[in-house]
Formats: sequence, structure tokens, C-alpha cells
Amino acid sequence: MASHDHEYEFEIDFGAGFEGGGWDSDDDGPGGFKVRPDHEPATATATATEEASETDKPWLWNVVLLDDDHHTYDYVIRMVMELFAKPLEGAYLAAKTVDADGRVVLLTTHKEHAELKRDQIHAYGKDALIAGCQGSMSAVIEPAYPDDEDEDASGDTSDDTPPADG
Repeated sequence: MASHDHEYEFEIDFGAGFEGGGWDSDDDGPGGFKVRPDHEPATATATATEEASETDKPWLWNVVLLDDDHHTYDYVIRMVMELFAKPLEGAYLAAKTVDADGRVVLLTTHKEHAELKRDQIHAYGKDALIAGCQGSMSAVIEPAYPDDEDEDASGDTSDDTPPADG
């Protein structure tokens, strides 16, 4: 995970209107600054360092439904409508896409929600309309950004690039 340090410099000018409140020049004032009783403008320079957190960059994940020959369009449409709250037209389009392309992105969201939706697909159950159906469809999650492939938590390391001739 990338970590970034940022340095910020700032100056504070208390100006002539700053009242010392009874401190003399040897006492620390609020925040550890020296208070000048003669009301001369005082400046202070401070440097702060902060470490970048995971929230600095939004990490979005795709929930990808994978095709197989053991589930009907009706099953896919019903599952997509129930689990992803898509209308009939959107669910049909997802079923058509997964059938034609072998995969379809159903949702792009944060990682925890993507994992939940993937698990719901895996737990949806078998297709009652196909006698030989063994269980639910398969789904994976993958980073929504192509350059984040090394963080793929799905375990699917395949890509859609055909092998180079050579």
C-alpha cells in the first residue's frame, strides 16, 4: 500500500491587536508561543507531517459475474433483480452480456460491499430449471482500476489479453 508524507508550512501573524493577558516575555502563552507585551507582530513557523491513509484514494471494486452453461436466463435475471435491485431490462442486459462475453460487471463499489455481493451470488443457490445444475453461479471481485491488478483479492489472475505470438 502506498504511503505518502506531506509537509505543510504555515505562518501565524498575531498582529498588533494581540493582547498578552498578563504574560511577560519569558512566559509561554497559548499553544507554547511567546507573548510579547509590547504588542509587536509575532510570527511562528511550524512544520507538520502526516501520513496518507487509504481514504486519500478511492478504491473501487467491480463485482463480476462469470458465465457457465448451467444456469438459465431466467435464473440470471431473477438473481440480478433480487440481489442488485436492477429493473427487468437491466437484468436482461446483464444476462445477455454474461452469455455473450463470458462475464459482466454488475456493480462497482467499495471493497467490503463488493465482497458481500460476490458472496450473495455464491449463496444464491442452484437453478431449479436445469436438472444437472450443481449450485450457484461464480463471481469474482476485481479492482475497477486496471493498474491495480496486484491487489486483486479474488484470486483470479487471468486477464482478457490473448497470448502473444512467439
